[in-house]
Amino acid sequence: MVGQNDYQNPPPNKKVYTEEQFVIGIPETAHQISSDSWFQVGFVLTTGINSAYVLGYSGTIMVPLGWLPGVLGLIAATAISLYANSLIAKLHEYGGTRHIRYRDLAGFVYGKRAYSLTWTLQYANLFMINTGYIILAGQSLKGVYVLFTDEHTMKLPYFIAISGVVCGMFAIGIPHLSALRIWLGVSALLSMVYIVVAIVLSTKDGIQAPPRDYGIPGTKTDKIFTTIGAVANLVFAFNTGMLPEIQATIKQPVVKNMMKALYFQFTVGVFPMYIVTFIGYWAYGSTTSTFLLNSVNGPVWVKAFANIAAFLQTVISLHIFASPMYEYLDTKYGIKGSALDFGNLSFRVMVRGGYLTFNTLVAAMLPFLGDFMSLTGAISTFPLTFILANHMYLRAMNNKLTTAQKTWHWFNVIFFGCLSFAAAVAALRLISVDSKTYHIFADL
Repeated sequence: MVGQNDYQNPPPNKKVYTEEQFVIGIPETAHQISSDSWFQVGFVLTTGINSAYVLGYSGTIMVPLGWLPGVLGLIAATAISLYANSLIAKLHEYGGTRHIRYRDLAGFVYGKRAYSLTWTLQYANLFMINTGYIILAGQSLKGVYVLFTDEHTMKLPYFIAISGVVCGMFAIGIPHLSALRIWLGVSALLSMVYIVVAIVLSTKDGIQAPPRDYGIPGTKTDKIFTTIGAVANLVFAFNTGMLPEIQATIKQPVVKNMMKALYFQFTVGVFPMYIVTFIGYWAYGSTTSTFLLNSVNGPVWVKAFANIAAFLQTVISLHIFASPMYEYLDTKYGIKGSALDFGNLSFRVMVRGGYLTFNTLVAAMLPFLGDFMSLTGAISTFPLTFILANHMYLRAMNNKLTTAQKTWHWFNVIFFGCLSFAAAVAALRLISVDSKTYHIFADL
């Protein structure tokens, strides 16, 4: 692990770069790296795309945009995201060093300040995503509960607490990202369960329903801000903000194998998301729920089964996005060796359990966290995935790029910078509006 002191006084056995480059050695890690096939890494990426968040895209993307902008927007976001991620993947071994963390790569290209800033943005983004997953898990459990009772004595915060406990148990049992292995297959199966159920029941409802209204709801001002928010959700759907950390687990040749994983993600991986998003919107139009399983009609046991699958898959997905934090803590405190070692196990119980306890508390207090996630995405996901990726590539490959290529990268930097600013303004407005409606520990 590279610590802050390494930048001032690098150990003698570490390779040091001078001039404008970051003073950095080859990073060490307590976690397993360079061991996974491109196919396994492709499933890691696909798990992130087809998590329970996918059940919300009909309502959060298609409803504010409508048919033509929504469809074209998803296709454009797919292509742009593949391109931006490929830029980061190609820089993984830039300068003769393997950069297994996003902050290491940014620090090597720009310097110490960029290292610290990237670290801050990335972990803020991942913290919010993790907290959002716990809310999704709680909503899925509550979805099962309301199917079988009319009393509603159990509120959403209780289900969020239960979800936090289950996520903590899973985090303690899986030491690192590469150890997921068979759980990635389980995740894919669970994803197919709730996606297929949502597609089948939505199709049935759409065939039986009268003509739907596909108009974009809201006043003219509302439409402007919801459109900006939907555009932000378009790019959020495809990007992890932790590509170097995922690429660190892949076998050599790392760039070639990572590109295979990315092509898998953006072809096979996006297909289920497209289908459930478009069919959900087709079936319910502008009234589509932000959690599609709340809109569908069908046998109670089928809907319950789909909600349970969404809950379990969310537990696995959260572990992927929490893994950079686990890697940092394990490396900092030298947690290596057998996962069943008493000291290692005790450490994970206390540290990972404590981290997820805090996540769960925030999730229970702010179950309308989506507003804050929009803000975090605007100030972290956009810069990390698009602005930083294009500018890093521009700086790293400057002498090898034509004038047209340089112009293209600068266009992306400026365009996504403006979009990031607009998304931040829209998110702040949404927080202001919703803060008048919701209270902490709300039962949504």
